[in-house]
Amino acid sequence: MKMFDNITKRSFGFNLLVIGGLIILMGIIFFLSLGFLTRHGEEVTVPDVRGKSIEDATSTLEALGFDVEVRDSIYIDTMRALLVYEQTPERGDVVKSHRTIFLTVNKLVPPMVPMPDLEGLTYRSAEMTLRARRLNIGDTIYKPDFATNTVLEQRLHGKPIKPGTEIPEGSNITLVLSSGTGSMENPVPETVGMTYLEAREVLAASNLNIGTVLIDGGVADTLGAFVYRQSPPRRNGLGELNMIRAGESIDLWLSATKPVTDSLGTPPPPPPASEY
Repeated sequence: MKMFDNITKRSFGFNLLVIGGLIILMGIIFFLSLGFLTRHGEEVTVPDVRGKSIEDATSTLEALGFDVEVRDSIYIDTMRALLVYEQTPERGDVVKSHRTIFLTVNKLVPPMVPMPDLEGLTYRSAEMTLRARRLNIGDTIYKPDFATNTVLEQRLHGKPIKPGTEIPEGSNITLVLSSGTGSMENPVPETVGMTYLEAREVLAASNLNIGTVLIDGGVADTLGAFVYRQSPPRRNGLGELNMIRAGESIDLWLSATKPVTDSLGTPPPPPPASEY
């Protein structure tokens, strides 16, 4: 009560001066402590921890006063597992200490993705499709075919792979591409008297395709059936060799019985058609 009486007995101007002084003093104290409260001047340059293990990256960052948090993971097939792929803030950024640095690390196990259907696509379209699935193009093999630079077959580890098959992300896919029809002509190979399986191998070795396959009645095993006619034949009506380009097709006629051929390997001419 006595202190209150002393305050009230003083003039209004004096009291106003005291209040103003207190406000100024509090302002000075606030601004002097602002640097401490906001850690002004405690700025650190973010180091580059990309490519380091999680343990090494965390140790490096925490030694500089940063907090560390693994935010995401990604799979890069050319990078060892559990290494730092990306960081936020980036290297070289100047930030305040005790800032949280977010890390993206490379996965230990690659995720599985479905194999797309590439057959019939151009090389460029196949490449874009594979990249969208995080798959890579491995070897490219060219075979003669009419549709130049289109995918004839897709392979994984040297074996054909069906669309939809689950494979590891980052796998290398081999593409068998068409090189177009060859410009050089070679003699037509003789397949008459061979089994269909043998004929396929001979034509494939000559970079030729199988066209239409006509099968006679009574054939139970197509691969074991015999070729008794082909078009174009090896020789024309004058006995001269017919020529064919790589990538072209040969039609085959199959029968359950092996045809009789002459010493040149040519079957006897077919009997004339019956007239009605």
